[in-house]
Amino acid sequence: MSERLYLECFSGISGDMTAAALIDLGVNHEFLKEQLESLGLKDVKVEIKTIFKNGVKACDFRVMDQYGHGAYDHDMEYLHGSSPLKHGVNHAHGHNSENSDEHIHVHAHEHPHEHRGFNDILKIFQNSSLSDRAKKTASKILKIIAEAESQVHGIAFEDVKFHEVGAVDSIIDIAAISVCLDKLNFDAAFVSSLYEGGGTVRCAHGLLPVPVPAVSMIAAKYELPLRVTGLSGEFVTPTGAAAAAAVRVPGDLPEKFKIKKIGVGAGKRKYETPGILRAMIIEIEDAAPQEDEVLLLETNVDDCTGEALGYTLDRLLSSGALDAFYTPVYMKKNRPAYCLTVISPESIAAKLETIIFEETTSIGIRKRKMKRTVLRRDIEKRLTSLGEINVKKCMLPSGIRLYPEHESVVAVCEKAGISYQTAVRKIISELDG
Repeated sequence: MSERLYLECFSGISGDMTAAALIDLGVNHEFLKEQLESLGLKDVKVEIKTIFKNGVKACDFRVMDQYGHGAYDHDMEYLHGSSPLKHGVNHAHGHNSENSDEHIHVHAHEHPHEHRGFNDILKIFQNSSLSDRAKKTASKILKIIAEAESQVHGIAFEDVKFHEVGAVDSIIDIAAISVCLDKLNFDAAFVSSLYEGGGTVRCAHGLLPVPVPAVSMIAAKYELPLRVTGLSGEFVTPTGAAAAAAVRVPGDLPEKFKIKKIGVGAGKRKYETPGILRAMIIEIEDAAPQEDEVLLLETNVDDCTGEALGYTLDRLLSSGALDAFYTPVYMKKNRPAYCLTVISPESIAAKLETIIFEETTSIGIRKRKMKRTVLRRDIEKRLTSLGEINVKKCMLPSGIRLYPEHESVVAVCEKAGISYQTAVRKIISELDG
């Protein structure tokens, strides 16, 4: 038996809903706040409390400015384009009182959100005290949004300036999600269909159709299943869609599982749907080896440097290739060359072919469909005498086999001042024991 994470998005998904649901699974509030403070964002604080949405107890994760106001607009008529902005209301700081009926407070002060670029936000994550795994997750979520915005606006990736996600509250949402996933020790999750509404919503560029273009781009690229509810409203935000894309594992939720724990995260807007996200820790039976189909891509190059091929491998693997490698070969006239081999899911083969053409001197790629047998595997954290390490847990029909992850071994070697082989032998002996 093994534990997995499941996100049930029957009422949509947003950044704050995801963070709140994960917090509700048991992440220490003070620890999370300390991690978020290390981002170095000024004049903001995080509030975590229990509220009730449609009679359901849920965790509310809220980012407050120095005046104690949230950064969410609750003037629903304005938000969805059916009325002009109320006189004197600062749209960026519309604030909903939990004890009132959608009363919008008017503030004389004005604090516009900064418009940051991808690298600006990336530096905020990298310079924080978040763990390496949390930083990697946060960067992945941010990159997914940046790629979508780049496609939507038809501009270069590096020229994207974030509006909604550049706001402090969204940066904190992404960091909070990443910290919680790391603390709960989950790298991936089963994700249900993303239930979405319809109509229009007011964004930085004016009124846009729901789902907004960035959400549509993310759903298309990462094959996120969308389910239109017929209700009016924006239930899926770009940050929520990016978080789902970043953690979603391929395949369907198992037909049989046991629910071990449930976390409920609350959204801020009031729609006909409850506006909650459920995160569940589920227990499933370890599956026998499974068969699937992949594409094998190959190309021969005799005028490409090792450095270029090394960079190509990095791009291919970070873009979703299941494996990538190159081997020395001899071509016609006995010319030394390399054969580049890539194992790819069929859904992203075209993207990986583009990378090969861009980064190498290849002018043609061979491909063939192949079947493979794969073992189920998970990444777990294990405590050893050398420190905490990440371990790959592979489920064989005869039992479980554990492999220490290379990056973790390198980290303990540098910390303890011992050789790699010494560390590996010690770690494996402790894992086997």
